[in-house]
Amino acid sequence: MSTANTGPPELPELNRSTDERTTLTEMLDFYRAVLLRKCWGLNAEQLAMAVAPGEITLGGLLLHMALVEDYWFDHRFVGRDERALWADIPWDDDHDWEFHHAHDWTTEALIDQFSESLDRSRAAIRSAASLDQMAQLTRDDGTRWNLRWILVHMVEEYARHCGHADLVRESIDGSTGD
Repeated sequence: MSTANTGPPELPELNRSTDERTTLTEMLDFYRAVLLRKCWGLNAEQLAMAVAPGEITLGGLLLHMALVEDYWFDHRFVGRDERALWADIPWDDDHDWEFHHAHDWTTEALIDQFSESLDRSRAAIRSAASLDQMAQLTRDDGTRWNLRWILVHMVEEYARHCGHADLVRESIDGSTGD
């Protein structure tokens, strides 16, 4: 995503009186846009900055959420094998690999990966017959998640991490707000 001649990504309009599926997907898209807005206009060095004493960076959050999108929608819900990018990471050696290695990525590569993961997630959501559709893969105990649970979980995940992004962005350049 080039930010040369553009403003920050627009926040989507939220329909406040619609069906459950639309409400959940609109809220998820809202938080996706908030995270992108927090990263808008920053260079790779700024995306690698953390708030001391923590390790969370905006670049790390972008890569983490790309991973989470692919994990829940493409892998768990649709049932595809993990993508090579994620499958080839030595997770046993570094459980927070995406946070520790986001600084190796360019701004464009981070945003492209995030956008590609969002495209796959949106396709998975569109392909579902209903919110009651169950994930293809099971938990260790054999139970499955339905799409409704996954969407609510993803809204929670974004809400938490957008709060982190607020703090990191403010520490970089004083920018606040959505």
